[in-house]
Amino acid sequence: MSNGAREGGSATALSGAGAWWSDPGLLVNGDPDHVWGLLDSGVGSGARLAAAVYRASAHVHRGATPGVRRQLLALDAARYGDRDLSARISAVPVEGEPAARWRVDWATGSNVDAPFRRAFTGHDREVSAVATGVVDGRPITVTASRDKSARVWDLATGQQVGEPLTGHTGWVRAVATAVVDGRPITVTASNDKTVRVWDLTTGQQVGEPLTGHTGSVRAVATAVVDGRPIAVTSSNDKTVRVWDLTTGKKVGKPLTGHTGWVRAVATAVVDGRPIAVTSSRDRSVWVWDLATGKQVGEPLTGHDGEVLAVATGVVDGRPIAVTSSNDETVRVWDHTTGKQVGEPLTGHTGWMPTVATGVMDGRPIAVTGSDDRTVRVWDLTTHRQTGPALTFPAPIEAVAVTPHNTHLTVAFGHDIATLSPH
Repeated sequence: MSNGAREGGSATALSGAGAWWSDPGLLVNGDPDHVWGLLDSGVGSGARLAAAVYRASAHVHRGATPGVRRQLLALDAARYGDRDLSARISAVPVEGEPAARWRVDWATGSNVDAPFRRAFTGHDREVSAVATGVVDGRPITVTASRDKSARVWDLATGQQVGEPLTGHTGWVRAVATAVVDGRPITVTASNDKTVRVWDLTTGQQVGEPLTGHTGSVRAVATAVVDGRPIAVTSSNDKTVRVWDLTTGKKVGKPLTGHTGWVRAVATAVVDGRPIAVTSSRDRSVWVWDLATGKQVGEPLTGHDGEVLAVATGVVDGRPIAVTSSNDETVRVWDHTTGKQVGEPLTGHTGWMPTVATGVMDGRPIAVTGSDDRTVRVWDLTTHRQTGPALTFPAPIEAVAVTPHNTHLTVAFGHDIATLSPH
């Protein structure tokens, strides 16, 4: 790259042979003020697309490091549907920084300039939840949105599968996947106070809506109890409910004890027992035996704010839970002892409404997303962040790790993106 690009030469000097838009190194490493001055100087569709990609996150570029710009520009190129440009941007070397750790496989472009968009569009309001699964041997992701719908996406191609799943009359807040009688299904939960089950092969709703909650249903997880597939839901009505996914009937009485909205739920198996882990606005985390409906041990306390999200995993053969909060910390809990493991994980500077767990490179990880517009990946063995934070142009609403632990799916604003490690 020329000194003019670094030091702010004229548009004429920077454009050189008139192909600045074909130089991803300039977009990544060039001074943002002077790259901005070039955006209207190009001729042809390639120049217009490159300019649109740069403008998509221009509000971040000026204060960002070249490494962050590289990651954002690769994301925005994918949002416009140009995977080749995205890959070329990811490959740009940045002085003093390692090669890009993640590549963007695909992203939706619901909220980018329509004249230049080549990408798939989807939800027309914020995406609030993401879950992953497998249909006919294909890995898929299911997204839920404030637009009152859920959508299914082919993780390999980024194409939407079938028509949107519609029927809810309110914001679809949560989604989970499972298998019932050999059929892949998804379960959605809404602030219309209902839970719905959908056949992922046909795209049709299964049975009637599941009703019983008296407040917005904020979270859903699935499990198997005594050979029966079940869903576990939590609500603003301060209760947790269990549903038999084969019959559509409630199982037992509501699980009560939280004194605030129950914001999140996850399931696991501990010592052969299926359990649910719930987190609440009351700053506590509770563990429930799903076979008996009884609380297990004392509530897990330590967060100084609402516990917004929970996920479960295994570290060194021990079952754990990972929680995130608006106190800007992530905490890890040992299910065997009921104690917090290590110090809180810190780094985010905003609320963390989402956390997921998985395995990458043979190591257990947690992935957190925040209102600070970043996603962070944590090694649960060392309790350290792995690599730099991933920056996005909008607050993060949901994250998921794909079934084979090979990709991350991230929901931000109206869009979703799938990333894989280099």
